[in-house]
Amino acid sequence: MRETTAGETPLVEATAGDDTLAFLAGDWNVLRWISDHRTGTDGEFRGTASFRRRPADDASSDHGTLEYTEHGDLAFGSHQGPAFRSLIYSGRADGAADVWFADGRPFFRLDLRTGHCEAEHPCKADQYLVTVTRQGQDCFTERWQVAGPEKDYEMTATYTRRDDAAGPEKDYEMTATYTRAART
Repeated sequence: MRETTAGETPLVEATAGDDTLAFLAGDWNVLRWISDHRTGTDGEFRGTASFRRRPADDASSDHGTLEYTEHGDLAFGSHQGPAFRSLIYSGRADGAADVWFADGRPFFRLDLRTGHCEAEHPCKADQYLVTVTRQGQDCFTERWQVAGPEKDYEMTATYTRRDDAAGPEKDYEMTATYTRAART
């Protein structure tokens, strides 16, 4: 695990045997901030996400598979309305997970066993860089930086594990403060 510097949130060590899928499984609240540097448009997504075990089938990984579904409200520029997405997380023998788009295309490899993961995904001429950091057993952040001839934006999401005992009103009580990174 890398060292942290002054003012930086320390990374959380995974507990023994706590692979990526074991950590992610369950229901989460999501707050995502989006900033499009080309248009100067900022926005946010608020919603919920679920990582659910997929029944074993011939196409599933021997190490488990989670189906990710996300639903919520997106306010971005003139758009205000519902938004959703789906992904597939296939467990690997080493405790990491391969992330796939719902249509079966590969996306990136995620390994949260040390509490921190950096990955990339090329999309035509654009490059997607993601940093995922465990903030504790019930929280993680995901920061995307996307750059290329077609896109120039960043997204920062905070996921907090849902406490269903608190009731559905907790879903949108999350707040987060984002600081725009200095651009060089």
